[in-house]
Amino acid sequence: MNKPTDNPAEPFKKALAEATKVLADDAELSVTYSVDPPGKTEDSVRLPQVTRRMTRDEVLLARGTADALAMKHKHHDLTTHNRYLPQGQMARDLYEAMETARCEAVGARQMPGTLSNIDAKIATDATRKGYEQITERGDAPLSVAAGYLVRHLATGRDLPAGAENVMELWRGFIEQQAGGTLEDLSSNLSDQTAFAKFTRQVIEDLGYGDQLGDDPDNEDEDSSEDAEENQDDDENPDSQGQDDESEEAEASPEESQEEQQDSGQAQVSLDEMADMEQGDETELPEGDAPMEPPPPAPASDADPNYTIYSTEFDEEVKAEDLAEPAELERLRAYLDQQLEPLKGAVSRLANKLQRRLQAQQNRSWEFDLEEGILDAGRLARVVANPTTPLSFKMERDTEFRDTVVTLLLDNSGSMRGRPISIAAICADVLARTLERCQVKVEILGFTTRAWKGGQSREGWLAEGRPQQPGRLNDLRHIIYKSADAPWRRARPNLGLMMKEGLLKENIDGEALEWAHRRMTGRPEVRKILMVISDGAPVDDSTLSVNPANYLEKHLRDVIAMVEKRNAVELLAIGIGHDVTRYYERAVTITDVEQLAGAITEQLAALFDNDPRARARFLGIKRAV
Repeated sequence: MNKPTDNPAEPFKKALAEATKVLADDAELSVTYSVDPPGKTEDSVRLPQVTRRMTRDEVLLARGTADALAMKHKHHDLTTHNRYLPQGQMARDLYEAMETARCEAVGARQMPGTLSNIDAKIATDATRKGYEQITERGDAPLSVAAGYLVRHLATGRDLPAGAENVMELWRGFIEQQAGGTLEDLSSNLSDQTAFAKFTRQVIEDLGYGDQLGDDPDNEDEDSSEDAEENQDDDENPDSQGQDDESEEAEASPEESQEEQQDSGQAQVSLDEMADMEQGDETELPEGDAPMEPPPPAPASDADPNYTIYSTEFDEEVKAEDLAEPAELERLRAYLDQQLEPLKGAVSRLANKLQRRLQAQQNRSWEFDLEEGILDAGRLARVVANPTTPLSFKMERDTEFRDTVVTLLLDNSGSMRGRPISIAAICADVLARTLERCQVKVEILGFTTRAWKGGQSREGWLAEGRPQQPGRLNDLRHIIYKSADAPWRRARPNLGLMMKEGLLKENIDGEALEWAHRRMTGRPEVRKILMVISDGAPVDDSTLSVNPANYLEKHLRDVIAMVEKRNAVELLAIGIGHDVTRYYERAVTITDVEQLAGAITEQLAALFDNDPRARARFLGIKRAV
């Protein structure tokens, strides 16, 4: 019998851990529970945390995640997987999603009860990512849809609503392009090697064959042929030398004579060319030599090697230019409706931040001045003695009035749903609160204009696909609120983040450089840049034709540049992902509802007059 102080969720967690080991057919498997995203390694599985409340949703999500990861542990061979793994990002996503669906389908044949559990996991993921609200194919991830379709065809089971919506948006396209290949799905499910080849064929059918890389089976054949040739050479070591000698011996005298004549002509031509060049030098007109055109400016101040295929289709646009005023009002009302339950908590945090900031202003007055505001409290002296001059006073400026804060919001597709809603309302509250304290706030967003490259990629394809073109998508940088605009005027603009189809891919490095460039042009003395993101930069079009770390390296270079120049104080908040590997001053939250508190605490720490508190936040080790 459990003691009253025991965690009521512990028996369930122990039972689920044992069941996971049985399903995975691995008694030594380590099963842990964490607030970090679920995942698996070669010898461990990480499941979602189950709280003391043990709500129905928590239990179903834990079970579904455990079953899915156990099936992949049992039926997935990493060596085989890596052998056929494509090189391009989009092809990899398709390959990974279809392999995950295969493992779950094969496991369901042996354990049909796992299907309903995994359905609950899929439903939770789809709801969190807002898949039910997607109405256009371009907003739905193709790789996710392909994985859903494989699972549906392999099990014959209907998907949860959000997943069904994504699958149906792409189903016609997938079946049109790869319908013939998909007919062989059932016969390839049980064999991972056969399924990997099957998946690569589907990827080629869908138009991403250029991302597959070399066929590993052909490489094996070439290796075996080379081995046979080397073996033949070893058996006949003198054959090569004899062949060469015979070829030289068979050369005719006429051919040798022709070669001598060609050599003589070449020598004469070289002599004539030298004479001509010397004559040209003597005939050059007097004056300065023509100047060479200056080299083109680098695409990035942080990394001169960072290249961009085309900036023709990039745009820096105000939020009000992306939607009609009526639509912005409707979207803003929808945002307020979505976050109605959080308004009380957010308002309390806003008031807390405002009280802390106003308390630090240390409002004080200078008295007995010759000009300023009439000091009514000292008029009695004038009445008693009319010869006494009038006294004036003036309020001192606050310590942090000459400050601007920029909030840079990740507008990528992975932020869809609750994360972007929370980010939008926090930006709204932050702007309103700091405006009361005379601190200016700018709100920016970054995404791309299209999925999978847009017009930039089309131009690259038309040019014959030159190697390593650099960034290969059309940027969209959005100004929701400029620093000089009042909050009241910009309030409807934040509803734009709720617009279907806005959130696409994220190229963080260029966005951060753009925001930094805007801030350095501001007149304020103190500048604070806060980035809110949910992970690393991802753009399938760019990563498919450049090194895998191309965008990530550029982001690191930009961060290093910003911190080195030290003109802007940079901090970051990661939603569900650890961003401390990029930003020196960062905090990670595991639940989007913590975002409001994180923003409040970090800004309060920055504005704190206590040097120790600020040193702790900035990570500065110094004696105070």
